[in-house]
Amino acid sequence: MERSPVAVVIVTYQSEQVIEGCLNSLPDDVKVIVVDNASADNTVSVVAATRRNAQIVRNPVNAGFAAGVNLGIKAAEGHDVLVLNADTRLHPGTIETLQAADKPITVPKILGEDGMVHFSLRNEPTLRTSLAEALLNGQRAGRMGLGATVVGLKHYEGSRSADWATGCAWLIKREVIEKHGLLDERYFLYSEEVEYMLRVGGVWFEPRATATHIGGESNTNPRLWSLLATNRVRLHRERYGRFAAVLMWLVVALNEALRLHKPKNRAAFKGLLTMRHWPEEVASAGPAYLCFSAQDWWYHNRAHSDFQLLRRVAKHRKVLLVNSIGLRMPSPGKSTQFLRRIFRKAMSVAKLVRRPIPETPNFYVMTPAPLPFYGKPWLRKLNSVLVRTQVRLVCFFLRMGTPVVVATIPTAWDVVEPMKHKGLIFNRSDRHSAFPEADQGTIAALENQLLSNSDTVLYVSRALQEEESALTGERAHFLDHGVDVDHFTRRDVLPADIASIPGPRIGFFGSLDDYLVDFDLIEKVAQEFPDASVVLIGDATCSMERYAKYPNVHWLDFRAYEQIPGYGSGFDVALMPWLDNDWIKHANPIKMKEYLALGLAVVSTDFPEVERYSDVIRIASGEADFIDQIRLTLKDGGLKTPAQRRAAVLTASWDSRARELMQIAEDR
Repeated sequence: MERSPVAVVIVTYQSEQVIEGCLNSLPDDVKVIVVDNASADNTVSVVAATRRNAQIVRNPVNAGFAAGVNLGIKAAEGHDVLVLNADTRLHPGTIETLQAADKPITVPKILGEDGMVHFSLRNEPTLRTSLAEALLNGQRAGRMGLGATVVGLKHYEGSRSADWATGCAWLIKREVIEKHGLLDERYFLYSEEVEYMLRVGGVWFEPRATATHIGGESNTNPRLWSLLATNRVRLHRERYGRFAAVLMWLVVALNEALRLHKPKNRAAFKGLLTMRHWPEEVASAGPAYLCFSAQDWWYHNRAHSDFQLLRRVAKHRKVLLVNSIGLRMPSPGKSTQFLRRIFRKAMSVAKLVRRPIPETPNFYVMTPAPLPFYGKPWLRKLNSVLVRTQVRLVCFFLRMGTPVVVATIPTAWDVVEPMKHKGLIFNRSDRHSAFPEADQGTIAALENQLLSNSDTVLYVSRALQEEESALTGERAHFLDHGVDVDHFTRRDVLPADIASIPGPRIGFFGSLDDYLVDFDLIEKVAQEFPDASVVLIGDATCSMERYAKYPNVHWLDFRAYEQIPGYGSGFDVALMPWLDNDWIKHANPIKMKEYLALGLAVVSTDFPEVERYSDVIRIASGEADFIDQIRLTLKDGGLKTPAQRRAAVLTASWDSRARELMQIAEDR
């Protein structure tokens, strides 16, 4: 079988002193991708001058080593990936030798600047090895066979397997990336390579391939040593649970407490006492973001992508989120819940401008007073002037300067067309012209204006991206939905109302919209499984009285985003019962990843994006098959294990997606 070519991925941060040597050690014919994590020095200039054919990916924020590697892997599509630290120098023939080993992950022999072998191989970190290293120190524990470090030159003379290796140089096969995904970006720095290598099943050591690593900064830098120590605890927590993490915390704290005479150990001990759930990212300067959302923060489900993306962008940039200015004016007889919609929009406008997340002070939300009449040109013009005036006034008082504009709703086009911006991004999350209640001809025309005039068009549906490729060309980018993997973690204690519902529970959470959800199919499920409980959680846009005759159907109405993981944890089978229409064909439901992050067994109707998860989601071809798949799942627990289902979306964080958005918007 023909092997994939190799791409070298190097992540840099303030690396101007070391990157030239790394680049000069690489073969001339190898593809080189340098991902710079918002360096403030001359790193990028040195790269451009040293290796003119290197592909430079500018990360707008320092999101950490794993995030940088992931950007490089995405840029190296179709290639095996050799991950290198900027202070690593390859010896001649190393790439060919690593690739010839033909193993999932292969690592070379690592030498110091003095030519001495570094003991770079490791055993899996456990409480036993960590305690031994705390009491004896790493080298002595390793020589006695008690520690994690593989010590002794004899272990580095021949090829062998190891649980993991220090991550200054490692070759990952493309098939491994396709199977196991990307690195876990939550660690920021240290332990991300440990997690990935253990996830894959270990590494192969090839001593005929060699590299020199200058390194050593973590041994002298108190901040880095502190991060290394706390991430050891985080890794143990993710692999073995919270109780095991407490024990690991005690062992690691003991290690640092026994060496408090050194500054790095004092910093690590203090870091352990004050450690957060995950490390914080490093802030950086950049343009403000103005987002015209398709939803309303004050009454829609906050799982929507606009909210999730922009609140993460606000960790680094000032953000003003403009609540939906609508696709149509609700009208009696045509719109469901007419009066309720008018009232809640009025209440939203009355909130003016607010900062709804105390821990994210740069995230602002406003609701302009719109006149959502889009059928007549003069009314559209009047509405656009009204909304634009309000938005410009708020931007002025917030000192936003010239922002990046993100438009998700097509009716924003009339508002943003004359506005100055650093870039216009059309977040093509749905085909809004397919919305049943909209003036479809007018909305389609507005969509086309945004498609034609935006600097970038972001898609969450590959099917929709392909259909519109002739119009968008190279301006189109696929930006998949993310998931808050920490929030969507299975809960041991269920909310009282769902806990009181007898199992097994066949459940759905999310908006119960009549243009999305197949309510006839849900009724069929209720009929076919009288001994199971059908649990529906979400705001409904139509009457739910049809289910009153089924004692096993429990509609719990809307529940806050903060509560949803608790309710989802009570499902034995999670449903995605979608209608077969144009809207769903171009959809990429966020709940799909939320279900998987909870480890739930999922049964879905068929649509293009769900095929990407066919190894962990059962996909039905029709009503009868949908029922059969539920019956099978109740019997066998679903495809794969809960842990494997969660692992399928572990790297799909909203933070990662937000950084991709910023990288696309600002690297122009």
